[in-house]
Amino acid sequence: MTKKTSCSELAIMGSVPAFTSPLYVGCPNIGDRQAFLARVNDILDRRWLTNNGAYVQELERKLEEHLGVKHCIAMCNATVALEITIRALGMSGEVIVPSFTFVATPHSLQWQQITPVFCDIDPTTHSIDPRRVESLITPRTTGIIGVHLWGKPCAIEPLEEIAQRRNLRLLFDAAHAFGCSHNNRMIGGYGDAEVFSFHATKFFNTFEGGAVTTNDDDLAARIRLMKNFGFAGYDNVIYIGTNGKMSEVSAAMGLTSLEHLDSLIELNHRNYKAYALGLGDLPGVRLVPFNGKNSYNYQYVVLEIDSEVTGIDRDLLLQVLHAENVMARRYFFPGCHKMEPYSSHFPHAGLLLPETEKLVQRVMSLPTGTAVTEEDINKICSLIKCALKNGDKLTNSIRLGKEVPCAS
Repeated sequence: MTKKTSCSELAIMGSVPAFTSPLYVGCPNIGDRQAFLARVNDILDRRWLTNNGAYVQELERKLEEHLGVKHCIAMCNATVALEITIRALGMSGEVIVPSFTFVATPHSLQWQQITPVFCDIDPTTHSIDPRRVESLITPRTTGIIGVHLWGKPCAIEPLEEIAQRRNLRLLFDAAHAFGCSHNNRMIGGYGDAEVFSFHATKFFNTFEGGAVTTNDDDLAARIRLMKNFGFAGYDNVIYIGTNGKMSEVSAAMGLTSLEHLDSLIELNHRNYKAYALGLGDLPGVRLVPFNGKNSYNYQYVVLEIDSEVTGIDRDLLLQVLHAENVMARRYFFPGCHKMEPYSSHFPHAGLLLPETEKLVQRVMSLPTGTAVTEEDINKICSLIKCALKNGDKLTNSIRLGKEVPCAS
């Protein structure tokens, strides 16, 4: 189908969708199938499927080299990696975190009966605002968790200064930030430790998985014990632990993905530039920028929609796109502080989170990755332009149930 240019051509108004099948945010990237299947056959021949096999060890070594860190501990997923690292760091009492993050971040604390104290964000960077962190520190505070959103480093140095001065642990949730850098250093070696996600929806995936990186020898040793029930050799349990091990088939997928890392980032960057070209001049639409100081993975294409300018709010624009089979997503709606159990525990938390509460109403993420072509992106941009050109009329027609003629 050709690009849609008039309101009446939109699927939400009864027309045929622009795409015959859904385009998702985070559709999995698949590397060289034959290389992956060769590794799987080797795993089956060895009959060593888990428990720190050869492929897990190889992946850890290669990630240590790529990230420039002393230790990389592969995990079954990033949530378990967060939980184990929080416990290994000795966090307790209260830990300061942003509410504008995936719910796994505070859940990894609450799961261990540690209270997440929600901090507001900087409206420009979308990351935790270090200027607000200090006011939240109490005698019960033991740590800070910063989140590198969209693959952009959060305010690392200010958080490090606060943590060092106040004798707090500092952990970074780097689920979005694999392959990204800060001040000519790869994300992975900052704070006490950093946690990556290699979930299927991430541009670099191991099917399901994650990793902890650190330059602290003692911390790495504790995490390795804890991810394997506390075993230190055959029948020798010396520490509390659980099962956080990555399987061999996941590591095989990771090694295959790693071989295509540069090309995946290049493709993401190409997609980002295509969106920037298509959407860069739209009033009321801000494409989250990436400056030239660092390297990025470009796995998220994030828009802020200012409904006062566009005449159409973010949620209605999502309805328009979903009707076209463009499955754009809200992030991180409605904010962790409005999810359970936090909304019951802290019913007035929003009073201290004004920027978070505004941002969750404005942000959306668009499809990218290997499942999206430049032609697809051009169509998506034309759909957004068409919706915005008719913003007021669409709002009246859809929200108020009125028949309103659309502009051409």
